[in-house]
Formats: sequence, C-alpha cells, structure tokens
Amino acid sequence: MLPVAVDAMGGDLAPQPILDGAHAAAAAGAPVVLVGPDGLKGTTADGSTLELIHASEVIGMLDDPAQSVRGKKDSTLVRAAEAVRDGKASAMISAGNTGATMAAALLRMGRISGVKRPAIATPIPVPGTTPTVLLDAGANAEVQPEWLVQFALMGAVYARRRFGIENPRVGLLSIGEEPGKGDTLRKAAHPLLAAAPSLNFIGNVEGRDVMSDDVDVCVTDGFTGNVVLKTLEGGMHAVIGALLEAFAQPDYKDHADALMPALLPLYETLNPDTYGGAVLLGVDGVCIIAHGSSGARAIENGINVACDLVKHDMVIEIRDAIAGAAPTD
Repeated sequence: MLPVAVDAMGGDLAPQPILDGAHAAAAAGAPVVLVGPDGLKGTTADGSTLELIHASEVIGMLDDPAQSVRGKKDSTLVRAAEAVRDGKASAMISAGNTGATMAAALLRMGRISGVKRPAIATPIPVPGTTPTVLLDAGANAEVQPEWLVQFALMGAVYARRRFGIENPRVGLLSIGEEPGKGDTLRKAAHPLLAAAPSLNFIGNVEGRDVMSDDVDVCVTDGFTGNVVLKTLEGGMHAVIGALLEAFAQPDYKDHADALMPALLPLYETLNPDTYGGAVLLGVDGVCIIAHGSSGARAIENGINVACDLVKHDMVIEIRDAIAGAAPTD
C-alpha cells in the first residue's frame, strides 16, 4: 500500500516524538513518509531514515484554521493532505491544530460525494469490551437532524472496520431513553434514525451509557460530543492520578504491588495512546487526528490504525453507505 503521510511538525512536542513514532511504525512494517522541512531524516537515535515530502511552513496550534490552510500552502498539514489527494500517500496523520487538520483534509482531499459535513469519530474506552465510537466529537458545533443520520452511517462503518463489530448498535445521545426526550434536534433526529433501514438503531442513550457495553456508536452534535469527550478525559485522568498517588504511599506499597498486575490492563484500556487518535469521517481519504500531546507510542498506533482502515477500504464502504441511503434533503 501507499505510505501514511505523517505531519512531522504537528503537536505540542513535535518533532521528536512524532519522528520516533513514525520510525517505530516503519520498523514494524508500516509504510511511512514524513512531511516536514529538510534535515528530519537522520534525527532518530539509530540513524535510520524515512522518505520525506518537503514542507517549509508550520501551522501553529493557535493559528486560525481556515486562514492558515489557505495562506500557508507549503505547510506540513497542507502537503500531507495533498499527498493523499495526489495518490502519493494512502492516509495522513497529524497531532497538530485540529481545526487546521480538518480544514486541510476537507479543502485538499474533498468530501465524499453526498456527505453534508465530515465528523470526528473518537473511540471511548469501555473496560472489558470494544470502545464506543463517539461522533461528532467536535467538527460541527451546530448540526441538522439529517446530518446525524449520516454520522450514524459513517460511524457504523468505522466501528465495523476498526473494531470488528459486525452489526454496530447506534444510539442517539440525549437526556432520557424515551423517544420524546431531548431538545428539538434530538426529537427531529430520532425518527430519521429509526427509519434508516441500514442502521441498527437502538434509540436514545444517556451520558452514563457512553462508557458501557450498551451501545457501539453514539451519535450527537459536535458541541455536545466534545464536552462529553473532554469531561470523560478529565474524569479518567483525575481517577488514575488519585490511584497512583495512593499507591505511592509507603503504607500501601505491598497492596499496590499486589494489585498492579490486575490494574495495568485497565490502565492500558483507558490510555488514549492505545487508540492512536480520532478519525475524520466523510472526507475522501483516511485522516487521523492525534492528540496534541501525543507521544511516540500514540503516533505509532495512529499510523497502524490508518493502515488498517486503508486495508479495509473504509472510505469506499462509507461512500457506498452514503450513496445507498435514502435522500436526506
């Protein structure tokens, strides 16, 4: 397959962790091409090199997304998206400015025909089983009911191809399980989702269900989805921090040593680095959006996720799902 284009300058800690992750993925067999300024090839400890697509500009984390993508045409983000568009790469990944990553993918790679708006799909860890796919996790603060049907279609394809869930259960995030609960958006979207013949729609789900085995794909608007995502991230971080602080106490050392083998798999499940990042669904190519603080392991896993989605023809299946759905206008 074609290589995954890695934005070497995207992220809070770039470029070294990005380079380390890219080289680790390449060493394990993933095809990788770096996108960045000259001089990046030989910066890893073992002296190994990767192919480089030259890009002289960087879009910062605080830069305006749309203006930066239009103005910085030689930026790493733009060149990565163009590599996918031009058939030089099979996918792209960046830990940089999320808005600019979305804008670059949308403006350079384009939307899948029929898709109203792309959406960010984020895996939410569920201990003991597969993650819940939450979308939209921040691409569209305000949405129309018809868009949520497309989000559900795309999220179901992603859950099937990424996590092997044969018939993903799709839920609409609301404030009650009854069909009439929720705001105007939820009330309008519910019957549309229920009428979609290709969806395994289970009705409304609540916030407590997101980290449970009761739903596989949780659909909502980007504003609500991003609040849910950041709340869960903060909650998990606080709990893990409190546990580690307690385990560090001398009085509990023996107990901590005994519990650690059982808790390490749970930590691995809850660690966002395990999943490599979110995916922007609806653009005409695979685009992985990694966390800004991603380390080498997160980048390596994100590259592997990109390869997996390309091999499973996720974009083609989304295109077929959108084309085969009933008109939503």
